[in-house]
Amino acid sequence: MKWGIFGTSFISGVMAEAIKSDSESELYAVAGRSEGNLAAFAKQHSVEKTFSDYDLLLSDEQVDIIYIALPNHLHHDFIIKAAQQGKAVLCEKSLSIDMEKTELALQAVREHQVFFAEGLMYLHHPLIRELVAVLESGEIGELRSIHTSYIASIAQFVNPESKGALYNLGCYPVSLLYLVVKTMLGEQAFENRTLKAMSRRGADNNICESSLLMSFGEQNTAYVHTAEDHGLKHQFTVLGSKGCITMESNPWLPASENHFSVEIYETSKRDIAVTAQGDAFFYQVRQVRKAVEAGQKELVSPCATWQDSYNIMRLLTEWESLGAF
Repeated sequence: MKWGIFGTSFISGVMAEAIKSDSESELYAVAGRSEGNLAAFAKQHSVEKTFSDYDLLLSDEQVDIIYIALPNHLHHDFIIKAAQQGKAVLCEKSLSIDMEKTELALQAVREHQVFFAEGLMYLHHPLIRELVAVLESGEIGELRSIHTSYIASIAQFVNPESKGALYNLGCYPVSLLYLVVKTMLGEQAFENRTLKAMSRRGADNNICESSLLMSFGEQNTAYVHTAEDHGLKHQFTVLGSKGCITMESNPWLPASENHFSVEIYETSKRDIAVTAQGDAFFYQVRQVRKAVEAGQKELVSPCATWQDSYNIMRLLTEWESLGAF
């Protein structure tokens, strides 16, 4: 299965190594705007073909899967172009930066019936499957609340047009929150949601820090926080009627050794260790490749389906719309 990569950024390099680690995949081509960066990337990752024109890579009949690692505001345009060429598409998160672009992108993959997945890579990892299994077991009772935060000092590395912290980092806690609620209550629990937020804008006028309070379902709440100009810190806790789950290791950067705890209030607490063959990118490449080989058009839960990606983008754009402090 031959992969073509759009972009030569840091994340492109991470994915290049993940593609090379899959024995049934080949890193065949890369496209970018800078000849110097292209040459360096191709040499470092042993890429057969380079293109300074994205359309030329898309028209190469040898390419099976396009991985889009360009800034968020460009995602929808290249998803549409890849779909028109009949290519399978793996696009970095977030899918887009607004609902209009999101709908155009998903309309194209439906119309041309190509495989599409959003690159929420951590959802492919065994850690998330183990978490879902505990959620489904009923051990912590009925869902009451979710508390989560993800911060990282990345503001200086991202394109201002990608619109800041919510789409670069907030997509991680929001997508995991979405999975937990979907698993425990069903996605219809969000139908009567209410959102309130406080946000701070950075020098580029994008939201660089924000806190979201959401109510949904019959008696459920969630608190979500993200920031892109300080720290590296994760937090994710699911509070149930009988107990709680806390992600001890970073759920959004799972590796070969991972941990979360299950606490039954005032009774017991146990650690669940999840070992794996590699990181989330390794599993993402393998599962996307297998899905394309099998003729599937989208992934299955706990990975993000087309509808999941749409619903996650809806939550992110609603969050963004709620102003600043």
